[in-house]
Amino acid sequence: MKEKSKYLKPEYLENRELSWMQFNKRILAEAKDKNILLFERIKFLSITASNLDEFFMIRIASLMDMVHAGYRKEDIAGMTPEEQLAEIVPEAKAFMAEQYKTLNRALLPQLEKAGLKLIEHHEDLSEKQAEFVDEYFSRDVYPVLTPMAVDSSRPFPLIQNKTLNIGALIQDKKKADVVDIATVQVPGVLPRIVEIPSEKEGEKAIILLEEVIERNLDKLFLNYTILSAHPYRVMRNADLTIDEDDAADLLKEIQKQIKKRQWGEVIRLEVADTMDKRLQKKLMEQLNVDEEYLYKIKGPLDLTFLMKAYGIDGFDDYKLPKYIPQTVPGYDREKGIFEQIAEHDILLHHPYYEFTPVIDFISQAANDRNVLAIKQTLYRVSGNSPIVASLARAAENGKQVTVLVELKARFDEENNIGWAKMLEKAGCHVIYGLVGLKTHSKIALVVRKEEDGIRRYVHLGTGNYNDVTAKLYTDMGLLTCNDAIGEDATAVFNMLSGYSEPPAWNKLMVAPIWLKDQFITLINRETENAKKGKKARIVAKMNSLCDPMIIEALYKASAAGVEIDLIVRGICCLKTGIPGISENIKVRSIVGNFLEHARIFYFYNDGFEDVYMGSADWMPRNLDKRVEITFPVEDEDLKQQVMDILRIQLADTLKAYILQPNSREYEKQDLRGLKKIGAQDTFCEQALAKAEERKKNKIERTFEPVMAKGLS
Repeated sequence: MKEKSKYLKPEYLENRELSWMQFNKRILAEAKDKNILLFERIKFLSITASNLDEFFMIRIASLMDMVHAGYRKEDIAGMTPEEQLAEIVPEAKAFMAEQYKTLNRALLPQLEKAGLKLIEHHEDLSEKQAEFVDEYFSRDVYPVLTPMAVDSSRPFPLIQNKTLNIGALIQDKKKADVVDIATVQVPGVLPRIVEIPSEKEGEKAIILLEEVIERNLDKLFLNYTILSAHPYRVMRNADLTIDEDDAADLLKEIQKQIKKRQWGEVIRLEVADTMDKRLQKKLMEQLNVDEEYLYKIKGPLDLTFLMKAYGIDGFDDYKLPKYIPQTVPGYDREKGIFEQIAEHDILLHHPYYEFTPVIDFISQAANDRNVLAIKQTLYRVSGNSPIVASLARAAENGKQVTVLVELKARFDEENNIGWAKMLEKAGCHVIYGLVGLKTHSKIALVVRKEEDGIRRYVHLGTGNYNDVTAKLYTDMGLLTCNDAIGEDATAVFNMLSGYSEPPAWNKLMVAPIWLKDQFITLINRETENAKKGKKARIVAKMNSLCDPMIIEALYKASAAGVEIDLIVRGICCLKTGIPGISENIKVRSIVGNFLEHARIFYFYNDGFEDVYMGSADWMPRNLDKRVEITFPVEDEDLKQQVMDILRIQLADTLKAYILQPNSREYEKQDLRGLKKIGAQDTFCEQALAKAEERKKNKIERTFEPVMAKGLS
């Protein structure tokens, strides 16, 4: 049995779930920050709620599955699944209490001052408002509802995952001794926020749909007296388990599993803290929920409604102005994209600059008669994707189009099945990747016939081919026709469609084949240089860091004197400041208006600086269980631009949270003596300044008539 490394002692490592909780706390801290505009704060609070939902459906559900199966293996921090749950569940309850404290004590009073009043309880409606609400209920809500009484002849219905419901204790008007339970689902097809007449001039008043229904519940159960009624919400195990070896048709198997997701084990029951104890007990019995997984809420359930509140018109002074992505430097939409890529590589930095070149890349390829083939991976795309439309058009135009649609992209499975079927109908070759591996790489290849022969054009990125999230997530991309990268791109698609791995790779580092080994080699090279007394430095930006082998290599590098800066948005299982282990490692997490999503890796390499970008985080799932691509940035000007992005993020003093030494806690920097720098704001300002500069430098064409000399 292999002896455990001295660098991987459990006390040197953090549990990934508890680290994730710290990440969501950083987002909650933004909701609490009085220096942030009010409506931006409610948006951050909404994000914490949607994040927590997914965490429960996947991570907590997975731990519960392990406990049920008697799985006792410890994680890297030395915790069994049972021990993890014992620590995480109370932490989650405390976090939710903090969410509602922030809402009730800070945000709702300030929203009312700003002119937006949430009437939390229907009992507080004025006579005029009550009349409006009742009329709205009768006209728009009543026809949609399905009231369900539960008695000896009618079993308790299956309550769908994430749905909001109203539970009620009802008493038969004819048999006073008969008390039953009833439930009504709050319909997701209707707006959760209902605007109602305000009692004050200049104020907007809103009430939530569940309050409208609760007020009118007696109209649904005419033969009963409503003894009590309260909202409740269930969260179910939504972790898909698919045995691909036994699945004869992956597409059908995933469709089947998606349906099961609605009816998985209840892992969280949220109830109003004022709920009648008898009703609470009956719900727990019917849903088979222990006290441990009951969450009593002091306020409206499901805080994601705040994202809808953010969209209410008339409060622009309390929101940041909408940022419009600028034209990409070095790219001219009036010229053909392939001619421009042939002249020089094009660096993309979303959302500061437009996603347009990526859309144009596929769109122009679809119409270009010299293009022979297009090959692309799709992981998550938008609901009305221009890229998917271009791929379908390319196939209809007779081009060879191969699309890898990742059916196992979590919570996008249904969407991707739809795209896959549509692309197949258009004549595209649609493939679903390799058995047992998700294809998470972001790559598009265009094969074009030119005067001097066949040329391959490639787009590589850190984010999805999604034109909507490209305005919300920070990502990087590269458009190139480098021959070596083009050859590797062909090899990637041959591997995905024909299971044929090339004997060697030129430039691309591909997981699960050799990406992890290569990263460790690059880290070890810095370690060796440090041991020789040379300058050694690593800067790495990613979403998550929890791979033990990578952490071990970083600890060894730190112990040798390598200066390491890590920019990790979410989970970080590495600890800083451990004497003799991680004293030379600093970790920061940036939480801004855009979601940090790019992966960038810098190695000093004895002055021959290497810069890579890619789709993979430093996690076992990315490095061992997914098809991922990391690619070099070799053009010196573009390399400097990427290094500048890292420098600015390391200089951020406003939105960066610093991981405290030998702790899981993060704190913002003390601003005393420091310049106020927000990396995301700086990138926006730079993009706008470059756009302004281009306008100034644009040569105005003037047309003067040519006068013939000597003619009067």
